[in-house]
Amino acid sequence: MPGITREEVAHLARLARLELKDEELEHFAGQLDDIIGAVARVSEVADQDVPPTSHPLPLTNVMRADEVRPSLTPEQALNGAPAQEQQRFKVPQILGED
Repeated sequence: MPGITREEVAHLARLARLELKDEELEHFAGQLDDIIGAVARVSEVADQDVPPTSHPLPLTNVMRADEVRPSLTPEQALNGAPAQEQQRFKVPQILGED
């Protein structure tokens, strides 16, 4: 497999609007070549009978069921509030907005 060239890395850097030095171009060319080689090896191993997955282990939902349960009324919730307005907690203005 042909390696990634400095020119290809420079082209990618221009597309990404990155300014790379000459030694960085060489360094990244080697790294990108290694990455592409690793992906190619994985592609060789993957077979038609291996289903694509997003996670190697089965995932289960650990959240409890969403059930309606008794809770505080608006009056009870606002009972201890220092200030309230229209059944809401009233807090001091902090952003200078209306």
